[in-house]
Amino acid sequence: MSSPILVAEGVERYFLDGGRRLDVLRGANLRVTPGETVVVVGASGTGKSTLLHILGALDRPTGGRVRIRDRWLDDLSVRELALVRNREVGFVFQMHHLLGEFSALENVMLPLLAGGQVPAKARRRAKDILGRAGLADRLDHSPAKLSGGEQQRVAIARALVGDPALVLMDEPTGNLDPGTAERVFDLVFDLAGVDGTSFVIVTHDERLAARADRALLLSEGALEPMEV
Repeated sequence: MSSPILVAEGVERYFLDGGRRLDVLRGANLRVTPGETVVVVGASGTGKSTLLHILGALDRPTGGRVRIRDRWLDDLSVRELALVRNREVGFVFQMHHLLGEFSALENVMLPLLAGGQVPAKARRRAKDILGRAGLADRLDHSPAKLSGGEQQRVAIARALVGDPALVLMDEPTGNLDPGTAERVFDLVFDLAGVDGTSFVIVTHDERLAARADRALLLSEGALEPMEV
């Protein structure tokens, strides 16, 4: 059996609101293996985004711990956590967060350039991943000239361009019509199958949950298996 890409053990997170403690996560456990797609479903306000932020080292839990590959995140410095986020984890959010002044190609190149890769190599890699996303004829288009589905596919390409071990997606098709959402799903599952990239996806879309390797329900701060 492959070693897990991601392990979360007893993850807890609470917030203080005017002196009142609000417990969002209460002992969430998760293991994700290479190439596995895991969908997390839950009602609004149950802590799905908080969970993703902790899994991706954007936030720290108030209890429990998270491991990516062989490194426990609570053992890492702020600088080391930034390197994990840059090298091991890709993020895709409901809003694509593309930079409007840059083309699709330039948006996807940016993470590589920020990591010190030479422009020519970054351009080749970005063109390759955009081609696989079905956007070879949209490289020079600005986000404003792309459809919603195309914008989200660019965002997925940007998340994948650095070959992360894990991609975290927060309601990636929440603003898309069903047909467009289905095409985005097709891209995700194709990439998971071919590249061995692991995905953890928060969604309300039960069709996506039905296609994943596993579907989990986040309820009362914990994750439990879900039948779809």
